[in-house]
Amino acid sequence: MSLTLDAQQRLVVWIAALASFVAFLDGTVVNVALPAISEELGGGLVTQQWVVDAYLITLSALILLAGSVSDAFGRILVMRIGLIGFGIASIAIAAAPTPLFLIIARALQGAAGAFLVPSSLALITSTIRGPLQGKAIGLWTALTTSAMVAGPLIGGLFVDFLSWRFVFLINVVPIAVTLWLLTRLKAHDVRRPGTRIDWIGGAMCTFGLGAAVYALIEQPNLGWASPAIWIPLVAGILLFAAFLVRQHITAAPILPLGLFKIRNFWTGNVATFFVYGALSLNGFVVAVYLQQGAGLPATLAGLASIPTTILMIALSSRMGALAGRWGPRLFMTVGPVLMAMGALLLLSVSEQFDYWTQVLPSMLVFGLGLATTVSPLTAAILGAVDTSRSGIASAVNNAVARVAGLLVVAMLATIIGGTLDLAGFHRAAIVTAAMMAIGALVSFAGIRNRMPQPGADATPAASAK
Repeated sequence: MSLTLDAQQRLVVWIAALASFVAFLDGTVVNVALPAISEELGGGLVTQQWVVDAYLITLSALILLAGSVSDAFGRILVMRIGLIGFGIASIAIAAAPTPLFLIIARALQGAAGAFLVPSSLALITSTIRGPLQGKAIGLWTALTTSAMVAGPLIGGLFVDFLSWRFVFLINVVPIAVTLWLLTRLKAHDVRRPGTRIDWIGGAMCTFGLGAAVYALIEQPNLGWASPAIWIPLVAGILLFAAFLVRQHITAAPILPLGLFKIRNFWTGNVATFFVYGALSLNGFVVAVYLQQGAGLPATLAGLASIPTTILMIALSSRMGALAGRWGPRLFMTVGPVLMAMGALLLLSVSEQFDYWTQVLPSMLVFGLGLATTVSPLTAAILGAVDTSRSGIASAVNNAVARVAGLLVVAMLATIIGGTLDLAGFHRAAIVTAAMMAIGALVSFAGIRNRMPQPGADATPAASAK
């Protein structure tokens, strides 16, 4: 079998990468812009948390609904809707006059982003299978990772020399290019007649997550004893629990619990929770501390993580191809261990700050671990399910990753001890390393390189994995 992608397969990868690019780009530029946003609009750490989490709440909750819609009505249609909505929301954020307006616009942007990632990755997994899928996902990872280069660099330059508002207008170009490339794609949507979507479940998931996250973010200010904290926390937990019950009994679940009977799928998602929660914590804390603690301008703070990104771009496709041949277990174990080591190297950061000796070694080790992990992790999870369910499988995995980041950022004040000073920065590094270590243990214990062929009621595993 040829291990070379043909022209249409390459076009699929480029479309999927660009569609995901705008969502990933937004995540990287936001961390760099947070100090400037809170300085202009006010609100301090709480505003910074909400700017990140308002986006993640709607993205995390609606990405499940979007996955079902993607499978039911077609990935291309859903992708177009997401691209247009994301562009409109980005313009609204750039014009935000108050923190509340900005937070609402960020929530709308997250809703649009929910229609991008699962539909784009499902476009790959539904059209490219076998060993080529690992290669394609690795290429997708490398291309989307370029957002991690462009985001901090361009975002930092805009923050330092223009305004943080321009940061959110970067999305316009990749959105326009992706919409044009979609017109050149020969593949067509396959729609399922009579498909039902669980809109009520989507609302339950959204409001359940939103209420719980509100309580976690505001708790350091009001305390656990305040009714304004424990009432929404309890309500959010109960609502999310009711959502899970509904998914068990409804005829059209947006979260098919049966998927979690597949070993690589559920194990991979547990590993995803810890790995991506740690990634979100590390990204937020490093970007903000380097500006507010170490005194770097936004541009240099953004450039600090470039070594990690370069390693991702250089190695992701290769790691994806190797995992397609050798299986994902080794990569999903070694990768998080390397990232844990990289996080612990940040403990060398001191009041006498020096990037080259205190931060760069961490970025290099962390980048090697990240490149080793991401493509094999994605391929292991999506390769375990049938192509007809790739949209919802991708959505579940992305929802797990976003919820992990959502909860970690919401608990940031507790993790760092209330203030992102040097001691808080070190505490965050230790928590990041611990979460990565748990992700490695889960992968080592649970992931299987070759899954048994499915029966009539199971979803097929990719034997090449």
